[in-house]
Amino acid sequence: MISLELIKKINALWHKQQTEGLTEAEKEEQRLARGEYLAAIRAQVRGMLEAIKDPSEEAKQEHADHCSCDRCKH
Repeated sequence: MISLELIKKINALWHKQQTEGLTEAEKEEQRLARGEYLAAIRAQVRGMLEAIKDPSEEAKQEHADHCSCDRCKH
């Protein structure tokens, strides 16, 4: 999950980088924070994609669940 603190940290480090520069430790902190942020975004997108259902498959399954015709042979 992307926390407000994580976003604030990324933004603060970016602003410091633009104005006065970052130490090596701050650069590493920035790299780790950005990695955490990107991992959370990827997880959200992956979750949304996995939740998408194919409407044609859903309709076939619904038909199979309620069908008594001989045409379908299920």
